[in-house]
Amino acid sequence: MEPSGTPESITIYYDYQSLLCETKSFTFATFSTTILYFLVFLLSLVGNSLVLWVLVKYESLESLTNVFILNLCLSDLVFSCLLPVWAMGYHWGWVLGDFLCKLLNMIFSISLYSSIFFLTIMTIHRYISVVRPLSSLRVHTLQCRVLMTTSVWATSILSSIPDAIFHKVFPEGCHYSENKWFLTSVYQHNIFFLLSIGIILFCYVEILRTLFRSRSKRRPRTVRLIFTIVVAYFLSWAPYNLVLFLQTLLKLGVIQSCELSQQIDYALLICRNVAFSHCCFNPVLYVFVGVKFRRHLKSLLQHFWLCQQQAPSTPPHSAGAFNYEGASFY
Repeated sequence: MEPSGTPESITIYYDYQSLLCETKSFTFATFSTTILYFLVFLLSLVGNSLVLWVLVKYESLESLTNVFILNLCLSDLVFSCLLPVWAMGYHWGWVLGDFLCKLLNMIFSISLYSSIFFLTIMTIHRYISVVRPLSSLRVHTLQCRVLMTTSVWATSILSSIPDAIFHKVFPEGCHYSENKWFLTSVYQHNIFFLLSIGIILFCYVEILRTLFRSRSKRRPRTVRLIFTIVVAYFLSWAPYNLVLFLQTLLKLGVIQSCELSQQIDYALLICRNVAFSHCCFNPVLYVFVGVKFRRHLKSLLQHFWLCQQQAPSTPPHSAGAFNYEGASFY
């Protein structure tokens, strides 16, 4: 991945003609991207903080789904908090030194990978709960929750170590020290993305088949939510990963057309902004559509914004008042 540095800095491996093409194509982009990044940062900060607040105040973390939601919110918060850093780099270059260049890019990758991994494991958990409910009876222990969460973060950290090792400060900004490490990062991210989307599609196809065979009255709402999650995830990240792959062809010299290079750079700018905005979509996709969350949020607003001293009509639950999936926002 290459989030940092100025937009023009991605041209360091190209020839002079490509440099002229890319510099011309990015002269309009800095201001709009900066505004977008700060807006996404603010929306993500508010949305994910509200999710965390409601989780801690009202919900049970004995639910494995709620544990995943909490960690996904933390991952999105970390991701969004780095967006102002990249935005400032567009204007002033990289002024934070070599250590922070390596550290922040590693943190960026950790948040990126952990978000993908938690979304995938949430899907697997839902698949087990709906399609094979009897096999999910043992996955709600404290040991299981700690083990699964630790495994996801550990895998994300290990996957992000190359970003810390191979990033370096150049006069143009902070990016990979050699072209081959950028290519390796893109291929690694694409592999993770394809594996995750394959698992997600398989799980949701099986879930939908099971739900359509059932007679549950809640089936339309569940189907709608599942469809929204899959489509939003795919539309946010699939175009970005595809354009990143095309950019590797530019760096390898497979694509040498100046006009095509410009088109890829325009597409990269747009797709990257959409993908990075996904961190503020998640609260809406995973939580805000939940009836329970809206009820909890209404109680908070009544208490803090309308200065009502009376307790909410729907009291907070106790941890034992729910059965596993019933304790989640879904």
